[in-house]
Amino acid sequence: MNNILCIGEALIDMICTDRGSQLSDGNNFVKKPGGAPTNVAAAIGALGGNAWLAAMVGVDPFGDHLIDIMKGFNVQTKFMLQSKTSFTTFAFVSLLHSGERDFYFNRGADGQLSTNDVDDINMNDFTIAHFGSATAFLPGLLQAAYKHTLLQAKASNSFISFDPNYRHLLFQHDIPSFLNQSWDYLHNCHFFKVSDEEALMLTDTTTVADAAKVFIQKTTAIFAITIGKEGTLLGHNGNTTIIESIEINAVDTTGAGDAFVGAVLFQLSKLAVETIKNLPENEWQKIIKNANIAGARTCEYVGAMEAFKQIDKNIFN
Repeated sequence: MNNILCIGEALIDMICTDRGSQLSDGNNFVKKPGGAPTNVAAAIGALGGNAWLAAMVGVDPFGDHLIDIMKGFNVQTKFMLQSKTSFTTFAFVSLLHSGERDFYFNRGADGQLSTNDVDDINMNDFTIAHFGSATAFLPGLLQAAYKHTLLQAKASNSFISFDPNYRHLLFQHDIPSFLNQSWDYLHNCHFFKVSDEEALMLTDTTTVADAAKVFIQKTTAIFAITIGKEGTLLGHNGNTTIIESIEINAVDTTGAGDAFVGAVLFQLSKLAVETIKNLPENEWQKIIKNANIAGARTCEYVGAMEAFKQIDKNIFN
């Protein structure tokens, strides 16, 4: 099993359990480990893969908690660093009766991961590098460290994976920046996963089929567009195929996309990098089918990381 590096934010989600209350009125909150690349690393670890997480947390109980959680998933934490000058990042979220989210992002240590910090990472040790963090596109040191690691991954001939993880509440006032940075990674990766909403936004189209055509024209990557209960559109060397998912009774969709990506990368990590880059379409279809199952099963449980442990590893045999 080859090593996979995930880089980006590790943070604490504070979920208001007083349904319909604004954050200012909420009294009860549940602490959950979060961050898209953190979730992906946990999913890989839960499946038995060799995941490493590069992220910055604070020297505080919440940073300690995130490191302990990752260790519990057998994720390597050598590159989970603790800032002495900044606190662990928090995201406070409350679901209003209107369906909208009241959101407050209290950014701390995640944005402090610097180029100097990631210079200690030898990308020759990693077959796969996954970039899955919307906060890395926010201004700050992490943005430069993220790009530096991308260039190092390319120089080391790693297989590069990308998930833009668009968060409207973070980028609603600077969408062009998010789009421009995303396209830089779309042009440089070997595989990317986007939701149907992200696909339409990134390509300025109105249908998933048209979005797929744009991705085929403008990128050389294998790509997956997740389309909910219908499954996933796989794009491979100019061809597109819909890979069906399974029927479930969804309880909580949090982390389903990260479970999907983790399942894809876990399966790829069994192969040499040149083999991965030349996998035929029928092999990719099997990989996406299994990832659909992993993502769907995650929705049957409350809480992303708790759900990862429930994924049946036998689907990958």
